[in-house]
Amino acid sequence: MNRQRWLAVGVFIAVLLIALSVYLYVKATPYQADIDHGPSPEAQANPYLAAEHFLRKQNLTVSHANSLDILPTLEPHQHSLLLLGDRYNMTPRQIDQLLNWTRAGGRLLFVAQSLWDEKTGQSNDLLLDRVQLHQSLSKDLKDPPPAIDNDPYPKLTKLYLEDENAPAYAGFDTAFHLEDPKNLAQAWANSGKATHMMQLNQGLGSITVVTDADLWKTPAIDQYDNAWLLWYLTADTNVTVLFNTDHDDLLTLLLRYFPQALVALFALIGLGVWHVGVRQGPLLEPAPRARRQLQEHLRASADFMLRRNGQDHLLHALQQDILRRVRRRHQGYEQLGVAEQWLVLARLTGQPTRAISQAMSPRPKQRQSSAEFSRQVAHLQTLRNAL
Repeated sequence: MNRQRWLAVGVFIAVLLIALSVYLYVKATPYQADIDHGPSPEAQANPYLAAEHFLRKQNLTVSHANSLDILPTLEPHQHSLLLLGDRYNMTPRQIDQLLNWTRAGGRLLFVAQSLWDEKTGQSNDLLLDRVQLHQSLSKDLKDPPPAIDNDPYPKLTKLYLEDENAPAYAGFDTAFHLEDPKNLAQAWANSGKATHMMQLNQGLGSITVVTDADLWKTPAIDQYDNAWLLWYLTADTNVTVLFNTDHDDLLTLLLRYFPQALVALFALIGLGVWHVGVRQGPLLEPAPRARRQLQEHLRASADFMLRRNGQDHLLHALQQDILRRVRRRHQGYEQLGVAEQWLVLARLTGQPTRAISQAMSPRPKQRQSSAEFSRQVAHLQTLRNAL
């Protein structure tokens, strides 16, 4: 293919690309689209972030805390403290400090966390017990309040205010019910069956108890009058939101996020302990065969015979060996009496008859001490070596 044909092909391709570009430009229609990337990390870490933003828009100063350590720094006057998290680890001393702060003029709002136990006369919520309110399940109510006729929203909690024709509606969880056995509550809010919010005076301040705070979390804050109720309870105050009174410790976090790694670590530690615990000391290398001598073999054989047959057998063997040697050197030795035999042994060995009698006399059956046994063997060996 010559140069002119290559040039023609190139021009054709360029014209084709230009025409395609013009067509796409004419046909393409720009538009805007919103891509939902889900909640931000800040919103995931703080379920009440939307509630905090709402209160700030109402010109309230809102801060967030993770523990009750900030309580001494909070001025009670015109200040609201919202305890929206778990309080199972609160101590009686912390409860006293909290109630004293409320009596000094603070507004306290907290969530009832435990059911009242009739048998023990208490619940696992020390703060709820201190304000003398009880929480129970709505389904267990013995005498539930009668439902209002033609109530269009029996599952919504209604708060009635003075000079208002219609109530405010809030989306509390209707599964729980608050009771006031001492008639201490100054105000309350009910659904069609149960009570879900109570307010009590505490010195110069006030306490508000609710059955749950999910209505102020991000998914539900914009429903019904939930946001308005939160503003109503904290109006004209500085607000501190506390929803995490106890951080998870390291072990809890590891069990939650790395259980497999912990199992592997414990297994490794167990294997290490087992490996170390098998031995009680360094391993002994077997002695090389070339090192052993005849004396060691003889000593080992004697130790074996002593353990297996006892002392009498070894002594009797030495005595028999002595008698065989005497018979070879003195004819008719076995026909002599014992005293004459000892005289012959004394003449042949040069040992006194007393030593011969001690060595050749039968031994008692009781076991001898190591020293006595060694002396007896030494006497017999002396006699045998002299023959």
